[in-house]
Amino acid sequence: VPPTTPICEVPSSAMTGTVVELSCKENEGSPPSNYQWYKNGVALLEKTGTGGARAANVTYTMNKKSGTLLFNTVTRNDTGEYFCEASNGIGLSQKCAVKRMQV
Repeated sequence: VPPTTPICEVPSSAMTGTVVELSCKENEGSPPSNYQWYKNGVALLEKTGTGGARAANVTYTMNKKSGTLLFNTVTRNDTGEYFCEASNGIGLSQKCAVKRMQV
């Protein structure tokens, strides 16, 4: 079963230095969907926990299975337009509406 349009939860504003979690979920797809977050139209890299990600100034953890995008400490650089895409290899992937987060 192809995925349906996911429900994205993106806070419209966040305080610098706080923990912020964005979530993305759809329940129709079978097998369960994987989720990819985008910021300003660019796919975010999945953080692998290696030193390389830290060097690239990555402040988030993306979980493709649960659809969460977790910022441990948001910065002004995290301000932008976010959306997520659900795909499970069947039919077309589905995107939610773009939502802006202002830090």
